[in-house]
Amino acid sequence: MADCLFCKIIAGDIPSTKVYEDETILAFRDIAPQAPTHILVIPKAHIPSVDGITAENSAVVAHIFQVIPQIAAAEGLTGGYRVVSNCGADAGQTVHHLHFHILGGKQLALEMA
Repeated sequence: MADCLFCKIIAGDIPSTKVYEDETILAFRDIAPQAPTHILVIPKAHIPSVDGITAENSAVVAHIFQVIPQIAAAEGLTGGYRVVSNCGADAGQTVHHLHFHILGGKQLALEMA
């Protein structure tokens, strides 16, 4: 999608600090981190949100969740980490391209904002 921020990052039109990339997904550091380690993991194919996951594209989500532990280990998140995906405006989704936040590097609050 031409106007999607994450599609522009995938295309290389906007720089990012990549921590992982393969043929189907990209992981990079968040530019406004909410924890000492804050990485976004996105599919290279444009999927608007969790609501856009279908039988045809769900394999990429399974792949993301296979890779997340590898990224967390490489980042030294031995004490644990959180994986979050916001879906829709009420949940705080600001970029409408499916993405998962890996948050860690400190004790995270238990309550939801």
